[in-house]
Amino acid sequence: MLESTTNPDAGGRLKVFLGYAPGVGKSYALLDESSRRKKRGQDIVIGSLDTHDRPAVEELLADFEKIPKKQLDYRGTIIEEMDTDAILARRPEIVIIDDLAHTNAPGSLNEKRWQDVRDILDAGISVSTTMNVYSLESLNDLVAEITGVKITETVPDQILAAAEEVEMVDLTPRALIHRLERGDVVPSEKLDDSKSGMFTEGNLSALRELALREIAGRVDEDVQEFKKSTKVARPWAAKDRVMICISPTRPSMRLIRRGWRIAQRMHAEVVVVTVEDRALNDKEKKIIQDDFSLAERLDVKTVTLKGAVSELLIKYVKENNVTHVVIGHSDRTRLQEVMQGSIISSLTRELRMIDILVVAADTEE
Repeated sequence: MLESTTNPDAGGRLKVFLGYAPGVGKSYALLDESSRRKKRGQDIVIGSLDTHDRPAVEELLADFEKIPKKQLDYRGTIIEEMDTDAILARRPEIVIIDDLAHTNAPGSLNEKRWQDVRDILDAGISVSTTMNVYSLESLNDLVAEITGVKITETVPDQILAAAEEVEMVDLTPRALIHRLERGDVVPSEKLDDSKSGMFTEGNLSALRELALREIAGRVDEDVQEFKKSTKVARPWAAKDRVMICISPTRPSMRLIRRGWRIAQRMHAEVVVVTVEDRALNDKEKKIIQDDFSLAERLDVKTVTLKGAVSELLIKYVKENNVTHVVIGHSDRTRLQEVMQGSIISSLTRELRMIDILVVAADTEE
């Protein structure tokens, strides 16, 4: 897991209820859990939460102590914002703060709400909050390409990475659209124009996949930590990883295409790996260059290792939690295999829990 950005000695813990779009039920899930915690005796208060006039959310909200909002005068208009100083003075065990990506009104101590949350965590107060996956800073360009909507309120990825717990709140896109049409989420006339174009079934399906991948990646990080602590040798990934092994002695374009198609069907990460056990001649350099060019066109990561072929491939598989290996038939002669050993035999012997696919040699290149 990524290192927390908060003070580890202070004890503030962050939990994020993650959704893929407004209306999936993040605020309700947050309040529902917090209500159960409150009944068990935990000191929980509301720092900021907008019910959007939803009766179910308002009913849950009624039982909580609410920290009064701070009133800011901006160009003659009074704007209410969360009062971070009041929360710090009250020092609850947990504070509920909705909408992590919110931009504060001018005159606030911090420009962004996630900065307020960071300050509260650093003071030793735990925070339960909500956000949508499209607000992640690293996904900003991708979300704009998918939906045609440029998200202006973003949250740095390291904030989500520092959360002790992330819970995805899910709902099918069709069910969410029905909720919107009924006005159960927010009155249609109040729907933010900047996000209204996001609510097509195709866009919502794509955003939902991004959220699921984010959660899967986080689970994978936790599993990696567990593997390290328990010395588990078997790959155990929330997401499959395919390693395509190529050689400088012959073109591997068919091999790369085959491995890439396998990875696409599995929705897996994919990497092309070659090992140089000696200086390459011009012909071999050209082969690797052409193979890497194909990998680049397919948007596949490439890695070059230097040293003993079998040893380095095995090491890479173990260190990178590879789940599938795609490799071509050996072009070594029988005598070479007797003298130097078979790469495929070494892989199958040392990687017994890995799926290894041996692909026929290229013929078209």
